[in-house]
Amino acid sequence: MILACLDLEGVLIPEIWISVAEKTGIEELKLTTRDISDYDKLMKHRLSILDKHNIDIKLIQDVIGTLSPLPGADVFLNKLRKNFQIVILSDTFYQFAMPLMKKLGYPALFCHNLIINDSNKIVDYTLRMKDQKREAVKRFHELNFKVIAAGDSYNDTNMLKEADKGILFCPPEKVIKEFPQFPVTLHYDALLDEFLSGQKSI
Repeated sequence: MILACLDLEGVLIPEIWISVAEKTGIEELKLTTRDISDYDKLMKHRLSILDKHNIDIKLIQDVIGTLSPLPGADVFLNKLRKNFQIVILSDTFYQFAMPLMKKLGYPALFCHNLIINDSNKIVDYTLRMKDQKREAVKRFHELNFKVIAAGDSYNDTNMLKEADKGILFCPPEKVIKEFPQFPVTLHYDALLDEFLSGQKSI
């Protein structure tokens, strides 16, 4: 059995932080892993903005409650399930992502945790482990699984390198230029084709 390891935001659902930025009007929150490769630097920047503007977890979860999967994502996942077991490897947080898992048919989700105080303020975060996407693929290999992985951002590239086949999905141009070894797909039909061709070749 081959595992399909997918990033979440930008691949299956809208970028949560961009949605919060649009709701609050805070442009600085639009920065994502597509813009900043250092995840810790990005998260510290986000936390400082949340504190400055007095934004709590409830507001963010209210925004998340309005989100739906990207058009065609649910159909893509249902087709993918016929040939692969699906694991979502994401640098989001359970407090953000779990409400959206129902809309995606409850795939397995590996991500991180937020630290929230008694006033519902997000004060910090804890990583499952450093570079967890790559480390997860390494562990799957140790269990004798083959892995095909897809993502869109800088923080996905180590996962794609570690996989038996890595695929970029709707990435920014600078990621395409920096990682030319990965095939680029721009819609779900092409992404599914890359998974199926990988199934035959790995």
